[in-house]
Amino acid sequence: MAASLLLICALKEKMNRSLFTVLILGLLLSSCGHVPSSTVAPTVPPMIPSETPLLPRSTEPPTPVSTNTFVPTATPIPNPMTIAAMRAGSYPGSDITIVRELDKGSNYRRYYAYYLSQGLKIYALLTVPDGEKPEGGWPAIVFNHGYIPPDVYRTTERYIAYVDEIAKAGYIVFRIDYRGHDASEGEARGAYGDPGYEIDVLNAVASIKRFPDANPNKIGMWGHSMGGYLTLRAMVITRDIKVGVIWGGVVASYPDMLYNWRRTSSVTPSPSSRGAGWRTQWLEQYGSPEQNPAFWDSVSATSYLSDLSGPLQLHHSTTDEEVPVEFSIRLAEQGRAAGKIVDLYEYEGDNHNISGNFATAMQRTIAFFDTYLKQDG
Repeated sequence: MAASLLLICALKEKMNRSLFTVLILGLLLSSCGHVPSSTVAPTVPPMIPSETPLLPRSTEPPTPVSTNTFVPTATPIPNPMTIAAMRAGSYPGSDITIVRELDKGSNYRRYYAYYLSQGLKIYALLTVPDGEKPEGGWPAIVFNHGYIPPDVYRTTERYIAYVDEIAKAGYIVFRIDYRGHDASEGEARGAYGDPGYEIDVLNAVASIKRFPDANPNKIGMWGHSMGGYLTLRAMVITRDIKVGVIWGGVVASYPDMLYNWRRTSSVTPSPSSRGAGWRTQWLEQYGSPEQNPAFWDSVSATSYLSDLSGPLQLHHSTTDEEVPVEFSIRLAEQGRAAGKIVDLYEYEGDNHNISGNFATAMQRTIAFFDTYLKQDG
């Protein structure tokens, strides 16, 4: 310190007052062990410990990572189309309201009627057999029509011959319109990516069970094409359907629908097929069936065939241009493997409506219903 003061005195004579003052401050601070931050070289920020400590470097070769693992960009919202979600829903139906009586059939009465589904009025064609009602009521068939453009569909103009044959055989027939069809309230959003139509079907089952002339323990279901899809799903969602018949049905798993369903004829796309339909949306949200098989299984009725509520009869043309016959073949195989009664009839060279073999297919249909709905018990 003494040496420093001597040096200061020597320099005082040769320096101006400002430089002398700076020198004095620097010497004093350095002697105290403190250096102003402005004179220090940039510092490195303190290390923040990571939540997971680094592991020692492995000498083993790295394990390959699968490129098929799906990592969603956000937590997917539970999909209302899963069978579990549908089973958890409430489908109380309502009393059936007769709007007006239509022209009679050969041995049955015809009515224009409606019931309620999620508060919506869903209209339907209702037939009731003439004659003395059997003990417990008439067996009843909920009739699910195939895809028809909703703005073209008319309650009294479609599937007339189909309904007539079943009605003449002594069944109540409840052929529903689905929401957004003809006068039915609500929006027609398609069957495959939205639960609305299926909800209408399940509420129809509950409503026909409440109908005074129907036997609530003898409810069957008939479906064509898209209506076959709705029928199969209904039969793994509720136990109330004792028997089902499907013609030309979209009865495949969702992966099969995704990869193996391309119509070859000219049809008007359903609302759910326009723009970004269920295929695009689900692939983006959930990944492909290879990446996320659990999701695709959860929406497929074919994953739940051990819960099928009753015997099932399938009819399909081998040259169906709308829905591949392989869908019905595979369902029959899977249903039988699950221990269920699943009969399949194939029709060579026919069309999607099985028009060339209509009489034969309808006879088989009615005989199947008779076996499982008109028997005692």
